[in-house]
Amino acid sequence: MTKSVAGELTGLKLPVERGCPFSPPTAYERLREQAPINKVRLTSGGEAWWVSGHEEGRAVLADGRFSSDKRKDGFPLFTLDAATLQQLRSQPPLMLGMDGAEHSSARRAVIGEFTVKRLAALRPRIQDIVDHFIDDMLATDHRPVDLVQALSLPVPSLVICELLGVPYTDHDFFQSRTTMMVRRTSLEDRQRAFAELRAYIDDLVTRKESEPGDDLFSRQIARQRQKGTIDHAGLVSLAFLLLTAGHETTANMISLGVVALLTHPQQLALITADPDKTPMAVEELLRYFTIADGVTSRVTTEDVEIGGVSIKAGEGVIVSTLSANWDPAAFKDPAELDVERGARHHLAFGFGPHQCLGQNLARMELQIVFDTLFRRIPTLRLAAPAEDLPFKTDAVIYGVHELPVTW
Repeated sequence: MTKSVAGELTGLKLPVERGCPFSPPTAYERLREQAPINKVRLTSGGEAWWVSGHEEGRAVLADGRFSSDKRKDGFPLFTLDAATLQQLRSQPPLMLGMDGAEHSSARRAVIGEFTVKRLAALRPRIQDIVDHFIDDMLATDHRPVDLVQALSLPVPSLVICELLGVPYTDHDFFQSRTTMMVRRTSLEDRQRAFAELRAYIDDLVTRKESEPGDDLFSRQIARQRQKGTIDHAGLVSLAFLLLTAGHETTANMISLGVVALLTHPQQLALITADPDKTPMAVEELLRYFTIADGVTSRVTTEDVEIGGVSIKAGEGVIVSTLSANWDPAAFKDPAELDVERGARHHLAFGFGPHQCLGQNLARMELQIVFDTLFRRIPTLRLAAPAEDLPFKTDAVIYGVHELPVTW
């Protein structure tokens, strides 16, 4: 039975860096054992409710009384400086920051691009892309190979470029800016990367308005023209979200998934012997790493009770999807990597109305990469101890900076 009382305010400041490459910070487990909902301090100095239980996390994310609008007072931000707040409030919100009817309308406008039928039509092209980059790996005389640069980054980057109609020749530019934005570097660096990427996307949308092609943004523009209005700022925000979210997360999951499978050979053997198990393996790897922890923040619009805990209107709430996905009440022996677990109820893609729009595209890319990579290079192995790899402890999106492999 999950405890329903709230924990006391702790002296711990969150978020906390992962100390072990494969598990959440030990502080997360302590907080969850104390209570599934705790009052915590943030690195910004503010306070928020920290939700670490799986059941309670789903309840928050499904409840419309918890707003996603970062512009609202009380929204829990890890950075509270005036410049960041001004930047948030001066730009049209991303879909992730919309609520209610506004969010539903924006999501409906683009959801058709991610239907099962449309994604199935992309599968042969994604397979070609994966085979192309593995061909290049096999053709090289230089080893070890950095899998991040050889496969993990270019595959989702090229896929999202083709889907959105972005010139792949620009991928170095948007990858570098996206990486800077999600790293916990200086505020000035993150703001500069944000501004440069937004300016690039603004120009891209302008070009699509005058020179449409066969891509998602051109179809969105045509759809808006049929209605008689063009929401340029809204299209820029949509493009910004899809371009930044469409490759960074999947790229990191490819690398981390390879590390996990190579260091758990019995689990790898299960999917190489039976590729029908790869979809289950993908779900387990998504649960196991939960690379985008802490991004599911909300602020209450009215007094709410969740799990027996009263949260007042205007208070910030952060659902730790990483902690929730390691909740033993929802996942037996959560520290064990079990590709046969069938962990589809994980929160790695969020939950409720804001559940990740591109989740099925990410699943398909991961399945194709893992099946193809280990089939074509069955002797693949790490060229450095897993514990020595440069994990992204300095980033909002978890992963590895480099992944040397050989065969």
